[in-house]
Amino acid sequence: MTPPAPRPPKRRALIASIAINVVLALLAGGLVLYAFMLNVDLGDVKRRLSKEVETRQQTERYLIETRNKLTESVREIEQLKAQLAYKESDYQAGIAVKPALPVVVGFRSSMLGKGLVAVLENTSDRYLTVMLSARNPTLAQAKRFQLDLEPRSRVDFGHFEGWEFASGDEIALFRDEFRPIRLTVP
Repeated sequence: MTPPAPRPPKRRALIASIAINVVLALLAGGLVLYAFMLNVDLGDVKRRLSKEVETRQQTERYLIETRNKLTESVREIEQLKAQLAYKESDYQAGIAVKPALPVVVGFRSSMLGKGLVAVLENTSDRYLTVMLSARNPTLAQAKRFQLDLEPRSRVDFGHFEGWEFASGDEIALFRDEFRPIRLTVP
């Protein structure tokens, strides 16, 4: 009897075939897992992109609304400026029609204190009640006073009456039916 011939080559081919099939199955599983991970990542990217698009659209809508509000505000400002210019011109025209306030203003040094005293002279034949507005631009102070002026008389106004005048102070005298007097203390 002859010994049977060894059959290892078929076994080796079978083992090699199984090993190749296992490797191919692992590769196929890996590819499926990789495709799944890509799909998940693609979904995340789509969601982020969708949120960014939505945020951008909201921002654009907000910018458009803000631009429209700004345009409306600018239009309102222009209208108010036009109205103000109209009112100012009416005011100037109204003042130009009024007669001059019959009061002469002069200044002298104070006898009892420091500073200056305003000397107001009513040159008319009637009693006048005027508003005197005094302002010191250096100290940023301002005050208003009501003065009663008798006909053809002089009134001194200074420290004792409530305001110590200094060079550079601005004063104004007002009465409704007359043009105001505005001047700066010398």
